[in-house]
Amino acid sequence: QVQLVESGGGLVQAGGSLRLSCAASGRTFSSYAMGWFRQAPGKEREFVAAIRSSGRSTNYADSAKGRFTISRDNAKNTVYLQMNSLKPEDTAVYYCAAGRGPYYTGGDFRQYDFWGQGTQVTVSS
Repeated sequence: QVQLVESGGGLVQAGGSLRLSCAASGRTFSSYAMGWFRQAPGKEREFVAAIRSSGRSTNYADSAKGRFTISRDNAKNTVYLQMNSLKPEDTAVYYCAAGRGPYYTGGDFRQYDFWGQGTQVTVSS
């Protein structure tokens, strides 16, 4: 079992920045990849970014490339999502998710076994 707790969401103006954190407990954090997803009202869950267990490989949705950075600190059992140049269309609940193994960094949410409760990000225009 893995427990995930997100934090760092909030209200920010367009063009601003936020850093989301996701603290993990349970299974050895360094043994699984981590991902970030988001879901806006009335829309399907959407992949944002993912990182391998080692932190050496990352993957981003096109909407996140160049603006968002995923990173992890295995000593702190935490994964981060630095979001810059935020846009109103980034408004959503952001979820972190623990992958089934160390390598998968794709956007298929079925490959992620454990999910946090989500943190709200609201970007005003």
